[in-house]
Amino acid sequence: MNIVYHENTRTFHLYNDSISYIMTVMRNGHLGQLYFGKRIRDKEDFSYLLETCERPMTSYVYENDRTFSLEHIRQEYPVFGSTDYRQPAVDIRQENGSRILDLRYKCHVITGGKPALPGLPATYTETDSEAQTLTVTLEDPVTKIHADLLYTIFARGGILTRSVRFANLGKESLLLGRAMSLCLDLPDSDYVWQQLSGCWARECHIHTRNLEPGISSIGSMRGNSSHEHNPFLVLKRPNTDERMGEAVGFSLIYSGNFRMQAEVDAHDTLRILAGIDPETFEWKLDAGETFQTPEAVMVYTDRGLNHMSQTFHKLYQKRLARGYWRDKARPILNNNWEATYFDFTEDRLIEIASKAKECGAELFVLDDGWFGARSNDSAGLGDWKANRDRLPNGISGLSERIEQLGMKFGLWFEPEMTNKDSDFYRQHPDWILAAPSRSQSHGRNQYVLDFSRKEVVEAIYGQMSDILGQAKISYIKWDMNRSITECYSAAWPADRQGEIYHRYILGVYDLYDRLTREFPQVLFESCASGGGRFDPGMLYFAPQGWISDDSDAVERLKIQYGTSLCYPVSSMGTHVSVTPNHQVFRNTPLHTRANVAYFGTFGYELDLNKLTPEENEEVKRQIAFMKKYREVLQFGTFYRLKSPFEGNEAAWMVVSEDQKTALVGWYRILNCVNGSYTRVRLEGLNPSYCYRNAYSGACHFGDELMHAGLITSDETAGQVPSGVKPCTDFESRIYVLEV
Repeated sequence: MNIVYHENTRTFHLYNDSISYIMTVMRNGHLGQLYFGKRIRDKEDFSYLLETCERPMTSYVYENDRTFSLEHIRQEYPVFGSTDYRQPAVDIRQENGSRILDLRYKCHVITGGKPALPGLPATYTETDSEAQTLTVTLEDPVTKIHADLLYTIFARGGILTRSVRFANLGKESLLLGRAMSLCLDLPDSDYVWQQLSGCWARECHIHTRNLEPGISSIGSMRGNSSHEHNPFLVLKRPNTDERMGEAVGFSLIYSGNFRMQAEVDAHDTLRILAGIDPETFEWKLDAGETFQTPEAVMVYTDRGLNHMSQTFHKLYQKRLARGYWRDKARPILNNNWEATYFDFTEDRLIEIASKAKECGAELFVLDDGWFGARSNDSAGLGDWKANRDRLPNGISGLSERIEQLGMKFGLWFEPEMTNKDSDFYRQHPDWILAAPSRSQSHGRNQYVLDFSRKEVVEAIYGQMSDILGQAKISYIKWDMNRSITECYSAAWPADRQGEIYHRYILGVYDLYDRLTREFPQVLFESCASGGGRFDPGMLYFAPQGWISDDSDAVERLKIQYGTSLCYPVSSMGTHVSVTPNHQVFRNTPLHTRANVAYFGTFGYELDLNKLTPEENEEVKRQIAFMKKYREVLQFGTFYRLKSPFEGNEAAWMVVSEDQKTALVGWYRILNCVNGSYTRVRLEGLNPSYCYRNAYSGACHFGDELMHAGLITSDETAGQVPSGVKPCTDFESRIYVLEV
């Protein structure tokens, strides 16, 4: 790992074992982008990579020079209005109305390790030897605005992180209208774009398209990162697949409004921008004030999409998630929501928990409906005190009863919302986001609290801290069930209203930070009606998230497959639920529901008392299996093998660090008759190890399984023999391979 500055050519070269990132100070003082990709040898002069020429209908920076135009030069942090007509990385309006900037190189510093970003989640290091950080300071000579471009390169892997810190060192107030975290100009546009998009109950579906001239973009203006678009994108070469080829992944560590876009110009060069959504953002920067953008992460590979994903997985498992639960296998839980919804008593909960304990579960979670006047979704939010009609012994008494069963206890909160039918709202009707003299929209009969105000965050913190301090709570499910509308705060002046979306998210982060520090051994799981805020910003505080309210096993194949492009298995909340499924009303076999849910944190979203004795015995076997292999399942190396978006079968696998254990999940959506012989080529095994297949009893060397493949043919290949139990739709198997 090195960051080198060549004084004579004013060139920076950031490199490690995998990548090189090269940029230079151009003759106008701006930073030019020279190269990003596979590691190349360092040398002093890479200036030939900065190509210029005369072009028609072009504006030029210098008199009597028809070659130097920013419109046709790859840049690090481009501005608008000075010969570059592409989308800029920054836009600052000055008091005279001008938006013209001239961000020139001023100085730089190279440090070991990685600085924290005040108030924001970000990747981190535990020792200075893990990474180096380059901070390049750019200055506009007129406004005296400073832009510190932060680049961190980790010692190993194709990882580079980016963010920007602005400091107003001038005398006048400035208005940031656009402050992107990352700009990357690439010399060609021969890439395929992949995004994770969907909506409630079908999050993180993979969508692919070729880049064309113009702008391709994803983003959110909802106040949360959203079910619709995850803050993640991939650019891959047309021949890249899971096993081979170049790809670059971009991930934004942020939970609010965002934009990620690719702009292809008329000469097929490509500009990537990622950061806070500029349409819903303005930030007043008075003299002496600073502003820090969220962190963006870039991962380059020339070894296929699986390798890119594994790089993200390891980084986000070990250097984004933090605290007590970062490296620990997650407890197997039973959540009461789909078992009871709002219809429960304390004794009913104990009945459900007792059965879960009998089957081997370790954690019982009480979901919505335990507080205030909460008998449906129209009342009670904000009143975080136990409803004594339902819970006569309060949360403390219930938690003690659960612990007496030999289980841990978890609790649901939705701290960012209130109902108008609540004491909290009646006492503070001005504490919601609402525009004066305008109608107030609701979602799920609730309203968004103004977390841009410290007193609102403090009031919620006080209630949550009291409950956590008094009861035996080991797990918190933190939900968020509606997006922001009427984004206006009564606490801020008119010229600060453009800041409210971002200040809201900073308030959420502040509450998370205070609670996780005060209660470090509590496992937090983020949720937003499922995957509405499943993003890297949340992983910094909550090492796992509920990826979708859709718990149907077949739908989860696509959701979990897509999510794995960026996020580790240990971050995915995955449960076995009842059939018919409550979202799609599909009947799937109990073993298939478990076989999908194993590849996540694992738990049950049902009342096990309602299963047959045979089904309960199967549940006991499932839980025993998960306990035996959960370290491998949650923290092993994950490979995608067959995509559920491309055919009737899907497959994935996980391999232990020592390569002595592998678990393969194989899934067939619809049954077939007189079908083909099938096999799956495996990945990540040791070629010289002989693996015993627990399903067939046969032993095969790793190279056989990776090149000849694992045979998955069953009775559907040909005619089903008499006396053999036929397969059905939604079939699945877990192949355990051990040395």
